[in-house]
Amino acid sequence: MKFMSYRDGTAVGIAVLVGNQWRGGAVNGTSQYGSIFDIIADEPDGFANAFSWFEQFPAIDLSRVEVLPPITGADKIICVGLNYADHTEESGYKQPDHPTLFARFNSSLIGAGASIVRPFISKALDFEGELVAVIGRGGRHIKKSEALDHVAGYSIFNDGSIRDFQHRTPQWTLGKNFDGTGAFGPFFITADELPAGAAGLHIETRLNGQVVQSSNTDKLIFDVATLVSTISEAITLRPGDLIVTGTPSGIGHSRKPSLYMKAGDLVEVEIEGIGVLSNPIVDEVDLAKQVAV
Repeated sequence: MKFMSYRDGTAVGIAVLVGNQWRGGAVNGTSQYGSIFDIIADEPDGFANAFSWFEQFPAIDLSRVEVLPPITGADKIICVGLNYADHTEESGYKQPDHPTLFARFNSSLIGAGASIVRPFISKALDFEGELVAVIGRGGRHIKKSEALDHVAGYSIFNDGSIRDFQHRTPQWTLGKNFDGTGAFGPFFITADELPAGAAGLHIETRLNGQVVQSSNTDKLIFDVATLVSTISEAITLRPGDLIVTGTPSGIGHSRKPSLYMKAGDLVEVEIEGIGVLSNPIVDEVDLAKQVAV
């Protein structure tokens, strides 16, 4: 099953894919299905019940609504660095023996079609196409053999990175959390629609139609089950938590000359069986300079 979140004027809605049509309706004031986040938490029958509810609604023209991130208000957004060997090599790091984790914040997230913002204080805005695993059933000390039972489904992420800020210190958090740089969506797809652990899926990033990253989720060094189990050794996972699993090689920062995103560009991340996450690039307005003028 595929779900999406959207805004039509002031109304927030949920839609489900029925055949080749998206059907759904507003959830404002509807306590049972207030968000996809709530559906995920409604184990074990949340998806089937919600699908049956929303498939009765009229078709939605996606070109006339604002597509939102599929999951909002996640307790945790945990990102994984250096999880493809070719990316680790191009980045100049030694391959770590354990997952390299850092945090994203909800304030940085945008939906499909929204503009990724290049900040006026940097020109080093880079792309990173990634698979997202969404936790459905929480827990602590989750066994690897049972970890995929805790994954509700998957989506797509573009971990827009401000490289000069990212590499100011050994901690990457600042450069990974600029407002308007974390594109997420457009769809949430339930785990039963994909191979176990979303393994074996082609992942590709395109900048202005040119392929800049091309790989397969089989090449994840630490697969989804390993990530869920390892993270839960320290952190209690909760329904709706996001694990952004890492990017393959081809990033703009490692190219010579560097290939950074700029205003007017269009970046797309496509993952086989999930969909395409597409976002234009705009420049941040320097309000201080506007006031001075």
